[in-house]
Amino acid sequence: MSAAEPAPPASWVRPRHSIVVILRELWESRELLWQFVQRDLTVRYAQAVMGFAWALFMPVMIVGAGLVFRVVLVTLSGSQLDGADVGGLAVKSLPWAFFSGGLSIATQSVIANANLLGKIYFPREALPIATVIAQCTDLGIGLLLLLAIVPFLGLHVTVNALFAAVVLLLLVVFTAGCALLLSCANLFYRDVKYIVQVILSFGVFATPVFFEPQMLGPKGARIMLALPLSPFIQGLDIAVVRGHSLFDTVTLASRRGDVVVWSPWMFAYMVASAALVFGMGLLVFRRQSGRFAEMA
Repeated sequence: MSAAEPAPPASWVRPRHSIVVILRELWESRELLWQFVQRDLTVRYAQAVMGFAWALFMPVMIVGAGLVFRVVLVTLSGSQLDGADVGGLAVKSLPWAFFSGGLSIATQSVIANANLLGKIYFPREALPIATVIAQCTDLGIGLLLLLAIVPFLGLHVTVNALFAAVVLLLLVVFTAGCALLLSCANLFYRDVKYIVQVILSFGVFATPVFFEPQMLGPKGARIMLALPLSPFIQGLDIAVVRGHSLFDTVTLASRRGDVVVWSPWMFAYMVASAALVFGMGLLVFRRQSGRFAEMA
């Protein structure tokens, strides 16, 4: 290109399709990524009436709804609701609140920043990933609240609770991958955001948040635990609430016989799904990013 020829617009830059290259570009643009995170946090908290109270609102609502279901179930079955059941609901509500909250906002992140797409070149993956990172603030506040109330719920935390850090890290990676795929799809098909909201509204009943796998019997438990998000939620319950290692098989009794509620293959499934969804999200998002400016 001669000195007299103008530089091509940012939208003409041919994206490079490699996970390593994409991650390197994101790292090199980490300051911009952090700016996006700060902006999302400012909009979410500083410009909201409830402020940081929103970080507690969703988990508390999920726990409250779960308690209503549990009270109805124990009343019909003639059993009792103890502190461990409430603690289990509180622990399992955190990953679901993080996933649903992050995905709801991230799905529209590309469209919400359409004014930036045709102006300068930057790794577009930073937009949905920044919303997921910002959602980690809600997760952190929820964890602090959970730690404060654990002594009052009758939970005996063991060293296996350290598995929670691994599970939550994998959950963030998995959520970021889903955010990349859905934010890209929503740009081309604008009704994707409505489909996501419907799935998130009813998905809480399919995952082991309100209902324990053993309530469904052996076959029902296998179906529930095969859903991609279930191992993340169930893993926290097994490690934090029940105090088991995630490398052990955990079997609980039910009216329909013994039910395997956790096995080592689920840990491998959790790791593989997080890596696969995140890698796929990066590649699909980058390959379609050249069309973002014209579609936005």
